[in-house]
Amino acid sequence: MSPGATLLLIADQGFGDCIQFSRYIAWAAERCPSIAVACSRELQPVIMQQPGIGQVFDRWEEKPDFAAYCPLSGLPRLAETRLDTIPAASSYVRADPAAAAMWTERLDALLPRGWRRIGIAWAGRPAHPNDDNRSIPLKALAPLGEFPNTAFVSLQKGPGQAQIGTYWGRAPLINLGPEIADFGDTMAIIDGLDLVITVDTAVGHLAGAMGIPVWIILPFAPDWRWLLGRNDSPWYGSVRLFRQPAPRQWEPVIAAIAKEIAHIPRTPQGAATLMMPT
Repeated sequence: MSPGATLLLIADQGFGDCIQFSRYIAWAAERCPSIAVACSRELQPVIMQQPGIGQVFDRWEEKPDFAAYCPLSGLPRLAETRLDTIPAASSYVRADPAAAAMWTERLDALLPRGWRRIGIAWAGRPAHPNDDNRSIPLKALAPLGEFPNTAFVSLQKGPGQAQIGTYWGRAPLINLGPEIADFGDTMAIIDGLDLVITVDTAVGHLAGAMGIPVWIILPFAPDWRWLLGRNDSPWYGSVRLFRQPAPRQWEPVIAAIAKEIAHIPRTPQGAATLMMPT
């Protein structure tokens, strides 16, 4: 490419993929100082934090003149990525401080002081080809709410929100989904939580990209990025993986997570003073 020419990057996959691969924008910017990114408005609070971007747009008529283009999902191949060369494994996005303070104040008004705050998401987009395997019903998480001094904060979007109407667990469940406009809101909410527990959705990628503790519930045959036979991830340093021991068996996974909840460490934000179960 000639000096000054623009490279167009396209957010071509699901939200989680785009969050995962946005870490490569900095790598691309080192090779092409003029970068434009086509992505949805929901993703823009994540994408715009990456260095080297000159323009972000969500309508093709707004695209600039460009000399070359590449999907975000193509950047790891161009970077010749190996497990030991994955960039930005700790954190590469953060919540807006003002928004985080606003959401924390909101949660302080809704939840008792000193309770552990766990963000949850239990379902992905139904259109995903593997959604039947990765999503679980909200009621499957019920054992996680049996501890005292524990509250759930729903980060769920989409049709899965309807299940909240049938929730009768011991732990209170705050439903923020209808008020979440984009991933900027989600980041701000996550910033005030002690832990995020989610199935394999964009929420897990977002918390991992922020460096926030997140436990991801995986099916027996997981997506490629989570590899096999390990409970951590080279993509996200704050992720812990909980895997099905056999297809369709969610109960052992939830039971394993329930055993660990009492040992959740306080996050750097100090959203809650954890109370041990009695």
